[in-house]
Amino acid sequence: MQPRHDNNGSPGAETGKEQYLTFNLRGELFAIGILSIREIIEYAQLTQVPMMPPYIRGVINLRGSVVPVVDLLARFGQGLTEPKRRTCVVIVEVDGEDGIQQLGVLVDAVNEVLEIPAADVEPPPSFGVRIRNEFIRGMGKLGERFVILLDVARSFAVDELAGLASVDATESETLAA
Repeated sequence: MQPRHDNNGSPGAETGKEQYLTFNLRGELFAIGILSIREIIEYAQLTQVPMMPPYIRGVINLRGSVVPVVDLLARFGQGLTEPKRRTCVVIVEVDGEDGIQQLGVLVDAVNEVLEIPAADVEPPPSFGVRIRNEFIRGMGKLGERFVILLDVARSFAVDELAGLASVDATESETLAA
């Protein structure tokens, strides 16, 4: 029997607990539902693509498929990720107009998979967080601290990313003329 899940890629109501892959970004703890995660790969050189927004750092070849890589820090408006020894790319699957798309997410370090009971997930705060509220699905309680649970559909909206890339390209062409 397949686990029931919501559209954020987390196992759902059957157990009352959801599993999340946790990772670090500039010292903060974030998580994505594991059902949205395809795999985790070691960071390697990216192929840069001209005229992309700054948060799309480039593309990788994943078994013959071109997969764009999003710098999550840049997506959240917090500068670029400096690749280090533990930097990796988390491959996520996101629903788009053309079906499920794979997208790489650049993170400082992957930690572990955690089960967080639904009762321990609070709504996102209305202020005091350094990323836009619509990217946050909730705040998972881990003892005395919190993990920011990302809304996969909103954080990595493939159609929005593609639309912004085409707007950036059009603006660049206009400026060059």
